[in-house]
Amino acid sequence: MACCDASGHDRTRARRKDYLREIERLAHRVGVEASWEGWVCLPADREDATPLQASVNALARALRTCHFPGDGCMEEDRTLTRLVGAAVFGPLVMPAGVEEGHGEACACLGVAPRSEGWALWNTWGEGGLEVTLVVSAVETTVGLLENWSRGRAVDPALPLPSRIAVVRRGWIGPMTLAPRAARWAALCGRPLS
Repeated sequence: MACCDASGHDRTRARRKDYLREIERLAHRVGVEASWEGWVCLPADREDATPLQASVNALARALRTCHFPGDGCMEEDRTLTRLVGAAVFGPLVMPAGVEEGHGEACACLGVAPRSEGWALWNTWGEGGLEVTLVVSAVETTVGLLENWSRGRAVDPALPLPSRIAVVRRGWIGPMTLAPRAARWAALCGRPLS
């Protein structure tokens, strides 16, 4: 009898977890839809936000990310960097499709090899110029990619100047596309190169 009770208790706990995951998924979807409509304002509400918009904004902020260093939540004084895509490379990991080793890739980018590796952030510079930031913010990029893998269109805080090693003209790939960029490319029917 105790075995059956434990089993029933486990099933109840599993149903609760499923229920909570579904509530989180639906709440996240509300934030995403509001963002696509252009009225979610993170990290703060607009002055003219209605009570509904303020509530959705609060919900979106709470569910925004799996938090990571540089996610913009604690760096409220820094603007977010709108990214098209990102990649991480290092001595033990290289993006799929890259044939060079870590040392060769570093030489091509003009940075010294680091045991921690480097991250590439594809974004825009002044005048809409396509640029790639080579940054030391590997941990931030790993957290960012984890969020993107869940379909969460988040952007990191602008890195401190000391974290930017090189700014290169053009987007360097291969890269993992940000969810927003992937949707845009699909809607426009054009690849992001």
